[in-house]
Amino acid sequence: MKKIIAVIVVLIIAAGAAYFLLKNNSNEPKFKTEIVTRGDITEAVTATGSLNAVTTILVGTQASGTIKRIFVDFNSPVKKNQLIAQIDPATFEAQLEQARANFNLARANSEKSKASLVDAERTLDRTKQLYSKNLVAKSELDTALTNFDISRALLGASEAQVSQAEAALKLTDINLKYTSILSPVDGVVISRNVDVGQTVAASFQTPTLFTIAEDLTKMQIDTNVNEADIGRVSTGQDVAFTVDAYPDALFHGKVLQIRNAPIIIQNVVTYDVVIKVDNPRLKLKPGMTANAQIISAEKKGVLKAPNAAMRFRLNNDKSAKAKNTDAGPSVWVLEAGTPRRVKITVGISDGSFTEISSGDVKEGQELIIESLSKLKKPAIAGPRMF
Repeated sequence: MKKIIAVIVVLIIAAGAAYFLLKNNSNEPKFKTEIVTRGDITEAVTATGSLNAVTTILVGTQASGTIKRIFVDFNSPVKKNQLIAQIDPATFEAQLEQARANFNLARANSEKSKASLVDAERTLDRTKQLYSKNLVAKSELDTALTNFDISRALLGASEAQVSQAEAALKLTDINLKYTSILSPVDGVVISRNVDVGQTVAASFQTPTLFTIAEDLTKMQIDTNVNEADIGRVSTGQDVAFTVDAYPDALFHGKVLQIRNAPIIIQNVVTYDVVIKVDNPRLKLKPGMTANAQIISAEKKGVLKAPNAAMRFRLNNDKSAKAKNTDAGPSVWVLEAGTPRRVKITVGISDGSFTEISSGDVKEGQELIIESLSKLKKPAIAGPRMF
């Protein structure tokens, strides 16, 4: 008797479980929804780039020699024409003294030539007077005239040598001045590439001794924007960006320039978009990587739908009032548990929400974003009886 009662209880439990399973596996669809809201949408173009000073100057040297003194270091503020380094000037000073001596010699020879010309002119005048009185032969007059012409030519050559020596003197003086390395602008030294005692050679290529940023309170970001997005970027647009050094801080800038030269790497085409940035507190440093959002469009107080609702598609179902066959943007509205497809016109999107420009959709309606319908499960077999 107890066995019969136990079997009956098991059968009742199995029948109840089967009933609930069959009820839960009914063909009535269930959906996950979100509410249509009204709010602000900001459309942005994502770009990555590096921070740089607006003006960066590479300071080199035209003189070759050994670095004798360095007067600045990394991060040193400098003024225009400030002495920042010096090459050993001993060789150049010796060359200057030699050039000055050559100049003085040339000038002395020029004075000598002038005196010779004066003497030749006097001799010529005397010879002419004597020849007019038939006191000298014609050959003596010719000789005096020839000597005068020679003296005048020698004076011209001496004056040319003076000019040549003067030019050589100026050149050696300039080369001596090149041993003093001066800052070309007001700014900050961000790189020093030489040390005292190092030899620099400017014979073939001017070596870079220092890198000076003119003004670190004004910086720029050189970003690479994909060709698919460049059409939405224009000068003057606002930019928000972050850097890894300050992950919780949001910095702002504006698009300054869109350069037309394409950058092609492995068939990927991008364009350099320059963003100007104010850096009054000097928190941003050259070389930092910036993750930028270029604001291409912004609207306030518009109807917006989650992008998941735009992607949702309902398979043809007898319980649906419409078939998912028409083309164009649409959403599925849940009304009294029944889905209804609504065609809409979309506006801008921020990647999570899309603006609904027009369509039979109202604020507060439920939009289907996911189907929760469950497939029928096979009925659980009852207990086997032996």
